[in-house]
Amino acid sequence: MKKFSSCFYLTFLVLYLEMLSKIFITKSINGLFLTLLFSIPLILILFLLTNIFKNKGNKVLTYIITIIFIFYYCFQFFFNRLFSNIFSFNTLGLASNALDFTNIIFDIIIKNLWIVLLYLIPLILLIILRKKLNFERKSLKFIIISFIFIPVIWISSLFSLFINKDETYSPYNLYYNINSEAKTVETFGLFTYTRLDIKRVLFGFEEKLITTKEPDIIEEEPTTTEVTYNEIKLDLDTLIKNEQNNNIKQTLEYIKNTNPTNKNEYTGIFKGKNLIFILAEGFNMIAVSPNLTPTLYKLTNESFVFNNFYSPVFLSTTGGEFQATTGLIPTQSILSDWKKYQPTISYGLGNAFSNIGYKAYGYHNWTYTYYSRQKTMATLGFSNYLGCGNGMEDLINCRWLPSDVDMIKETLPLYKDNTPFVTYYVTVSGHAPYAYNSTGNSIALKNKDLVADLPYSNNVKAYLATQIELDRALEALITGLEEESLLDDTVIALVGDHYPYTLTIDEINELSTYKRDEIIEVNRSNFILWNNKMDRVEVNKVGSEIDVLPTILNLFGIEYDSRLLMGKDILSEEEGLAIFSNRSWVSDLGTYKNGKFTAKEGITIENTEEYVTKMNNLVANRFTMSANMIKYNMYKYLLK
Repeated sequence: MKKFSSCFYLTFLVLYLEMLSKIFITKSINGLFLTLLFSIPLILILFLLTNIFKNKGNKVLTYIITIIFIFYYCFQFFFNRLFSNIFSFNTLGLASNALDFTNIIFDIIIKNLWIVLLYLIPLILLIILRKKLNFERKSLKFIIISFIFIPVIWISSLFSLFINKDETYSPYNLYYNINSEAKTVETFGLFTYTRLDIKRVLFGFEEKLITTKEPDIIEEEPTTTEVTYNEIKLDLDTLIKNEQNNNIKQTLEYIKNTNPTNKNEYTGIFKGKNLIFILAEGFNMIAVSPNLTPTLYKLTNESFVFNNFYSPVFLSTTGGEFQATTGLIPTQSILSDWKKYQPTISYGLGNAFSNIGYKAYGYHNWTYTYYSRQKTMATLGFSNYLGCGNGMEDLINCRWLPSDVDMIKETLPLYKDNTPFVTYYVTVSGHAPYAYNSTGNSIALKNKDLVADLPYSNNVKAYLATQIELDRALEALITGLEEESLLDDTVIALVGDHYPYTLTIDEINELSTYKRDEIIEVNRSNFILWNNKMDRVEVNKVGSEIDVLPTILNLFGIEYDSRLLMGKDILSEEEGLAIFSNRSWVSDLGTYKNGKFTAKEGITIENTEEYVTKMNNLVANRFTMSANMIKYNMYKYLLK
């Protein structure tokens, strides 16, 4: 019986797993040629490894390699489902955080069993076809020829990088200059990304700014009125002249060449008022209903109403928190540096208000060390932060899953007499999994009867049940503030940390008023910015989580330099922009995803290619600037 070389099997193993990654992780089949080209050296290396021993040893090694590869590619799939990003060795801590929610992981695995079976196909085929594969050690001549082919193909692969070299996300830039997990996997495949990631973690990586000048995206119409800006006086010329570190010098030049956002008619309208800021677990606009969640409905339809707001997923709750409280874009390396080095974040939510005399309070109704909050809360200005494990357990029942209502009721007395105050809540009642059992989500079980008759699937009803708890917490907050005569002088801000990503896109669309996609529109949500005495103001400009902090700073009349934040005041004249983890984006003019730009209905752009290039450069630079602001502790450097 004729046997086939194990090289055919190894080729199938690698390319099959890479194709699954494109389908289920990047959701794009771009980069097929480069993925194939850069996979050939790996296949040859695996082939050489499985020729070290005799028949039986090579067969065993092939099984081991197959199991390791399947496990790793499966792990990346589930990490992506849990954190909406590609795993980087920069953030091993995030993986350990995920293990704290084994019930969520189990729930995701159950929902995706058929995908697990797809990943197992190479192993199943290996078992079935094991007698038809030749595992005998090849001749020395054959091995030498194969060995020579590895550098030849490798060098050929590198030459291919120079095609369209100057494009923002060209293969060349992704390979040498830009650290984008999703774009790299999309372009080169998961294996090449992993190799680059390990290299960058071990030896360091300095991402370069594409240009030191932020582009003018739209032409501003001339105005006869005097315009003032959110900026402070910085002696950037002297700093640039004296700086020896080239990356810091480029960062300073970029800040110098960036236009600050304008002050506007809303600047300072909340000056002196208290602020209660809520980062709501799993909150999304699909949970807002006049009957089911009336308080959420009231708050989203009064005061400021942001009609085109997005809460992009960047590494689960910790990414949403970083965006909303710092105005910077998070990546795995940035979040790792944030937790590890605890840099100065002068405009962090608590710091910005403490600097003008506010008392700052931070509360979380889950483990206080989760995502290293015992460290990061202090960098944001909440040194007296309280969570389960350092005092919150004395106020509420901290067993899984704690109630947002209890946290609000028990903590309001702690700060109500210390005006003006800024209070930051991180809620947990809306956390996945969305199921009716005590090990899944006890809050969903608690409110089960309130959603029992709704015409949705059980997972969707369970999700809504958790959001009812958030709604009741807001009701309790408003009632408590009113009883203390604080309501009129308090602003309530609320954003979700991310959409409920353990729900499938079909389940999300059960509640959506329009059909959402899995890349952009699944992230559309509400930004609540409410005061009892304010009239309704509709805002149609695009905004996202990183714009929350600068918008609040402007409204409260806090002096800050808008050039030092990558998010922008949504109420300013600058064009709106929402940036996503895979470097897709939405602007006021259109949407860019999967390498394609689609203008909004009724919008005509004179030179679409030029516009897209400018926006891609802008997005890439804002990622790099966010990293530099944390990595080089730029706030401490500039605002001594």
